[in-house]
Amino acid sequence: QVQLVESGGGLVQPGGSLTLSCAASGSIFGINVMGWYRQAPGKQRELVAVVTSGGTRRYSDSVLGRFTIARDNAKKAVYLQMNSLKPEDTAVYYCNAVFSDTDYWGKGTLVTVSS
Repeated sequence: QVQLVESGGGLVQPGGSLTLSCAASGSIFGINVMGWYRQAPGKQRELVAVVTSGGTRRYSDSVLGRFTIARDNAKKAVYLQMNSLKPEDTAVYYCNAVFSDTDYWGKGTLVTVSS
């Protein structure tokens, strides 16, 4: 059974920083893509950032220059460093992994940006 477990969410003031972590466990090898998506209240889930096994990164325009995605293939982990956070970054952040043409999702971690 494949599991993705996120951690690192919480409450932060505008302009602050947070780091999200996600680790995959179970019979999962050679993960193709790992990344982060988010869903704000009343909105659809959207891509935040993804990284391939070869290190190619892609960011949404809304976070480019503020967020950095990193990956540790040996640990089957992916991280999201979030800087200069804005209230509009408030959302549930979901970890995603693509393996054998199947999408796996974590349960999500809430990030709230508020003063």
